[in-house]
Amino acid sequence: MTSAQDIRPRKDELAAQAQYFSTSPNASFHSPSSHSSALTRTIPLPNAKHLKPFATEDIKVLLLENVNQTGRDILSQQGYQVEFLKSSLPEDQLIEKIRDVHVIGIRSKTKLSARVLKEAKNLIVIGCFCIGTNQVDLQYAADHGIAVFNSPFSNSRSVAELVIAEIIVLARQLGDRSNEMHAGTWNKVSNGCWEIRGKTLGIIGYGHIGAQLSVLAESMGLNVIFYDVVNLMALGSARQVNSMESFLAEADFVSCHVPELPETKGMIGAAQFDQMKKGSYLINASRGTVVDIPALIDAMRSGKIAGAALDVYPNEPAGNGDYFNSELNSWGADLRSLKNLILSPHIGGSTEEAQSAIGVEVAQALTRYVNEGTTLGAVNLPEVALRSLTMDEPNHARVIYIHQNIPGVLRKVNEIIGDHNVDKQMTDSRGDVAYLMADISNVNTTQIKDLYTSLESLPSRIQTRILY
Repeated sequence: MTSAQDIRPRKDELAAQAQYFSTSPNASFHSPSSHSSALTRTIPLPNAKHLKPFATEDIKVLLLENVNQTGRDILSQQGYQVEFLKSSLPEDQLIEKIRDVHVIGIRSKTKLSARVLKEAKNLIVIGCFCIGTNQVDLQYAADHGIAVFNSPFSNSRSVAELVIAEIIVLARQLGDRSNEMHAGTWNKVSNGCWEIRGKTLGIIGYGHIGAQLSVLAESMGLNVIFYDVVNLMALGSARQVNSMESFLAEADFVSCHVPELPETKGMIGAAQFDQMKKGSYLINASRGTVVDIPALIDAMRSGKIAGAALDVYPNEPAGNGDYFNSELNSWGADLRSLKNLILSPHIGGSTEEAQSAIGVEVAQALTRYVNEGTTLGAVNLPEVALRSLTMDEPNHARVIYIHQNIPGVLRKVNEIIGDHNVDKQMTDSRGDVAYLMADISNVNTTQIKDLYTSLESLPSRIQTRILY
């Protein structure tokens, strides 16, 4: 027998630990992550092992909310059991489904609360096929050794292009004219309709989307200012304004691109609308809690705000249908009655290109984690990676030990693995959770089982996996 096969146990020998083992790291997914970390500069080896998890067919994956085909294909090609559903699930149904899965992929509608996650006894990783992760209890997941990955950049261009389109539509009142034409009314007017050239776009949050929007807007003749809590280098001729009050008073168009945080909840309310120019416009394609919508309704009715575009809302339906009503949000009817208002169903990143790119990025991150233990890009665990094992290293194992970040743990772990040759090791911590990876050589199946049992018995243990 050769290389990896000579230490592969029979399926019945390690059935109880099937979800914790793999034959070794897989270098085929070592392309640099888009996450900004020095660890992304690891270089794949030309003779790296291409290995699969132990009993690959036992790795169960649940994908919800119509995850893109590209992501589904990557996971299926690994040999995992992949179950795919087009919609999210109510909490009780989700609990039943999640109990025996090792990997779950979701988008923005599925809520992975502590109540749900505590029932997921085999779960090792969550993939959010979207930008946000606020739908996941990240702390609970970290405390139980469940890694969470997302795709923070892949739909940036799609969102930025949508905002550019909305700026033009609002400035020309195209939504109203279109609705009138659909109703058979011809209403050719120029009053209150503007070119965007020479106007000022104010961007709140100059991250990946805000920066892309800045470049596109400037190329169309808009002056760009931005407000951010961090001092950032402006692109092109954009200019950072350090006072929110000054920023709002200067902008003709205000576009929000901030995450959902306690600090951003209701950050655009009655006081902020008072500070904006009369006849200015508001666009929100970030999170639904950022804008106080009743205050927006009042500002538009008074004429202070000439138009608005909303792609996100405090409460959003779990699926498509006639659900965007006053039962979901009490102000729904008042909002829909306004003129020069664009309402879209959270489609900022809903393009074929963005969803394909998200599918690839998140599915590859999930595969790297299952096969290699690599946490590059994880949002709730320390980022740790080791170079791949090679075909010249057949009897090696990769130890992954997720543990409480308390004194003395490394000493005890190294006492266990120290009887073997440790080729390389890395550990890092994030809050109360630490992540250790170590590659050890010249081990057989019995020794690997002993290592696993010994590490599992440590009181600091959160989760143990051994890959080879």
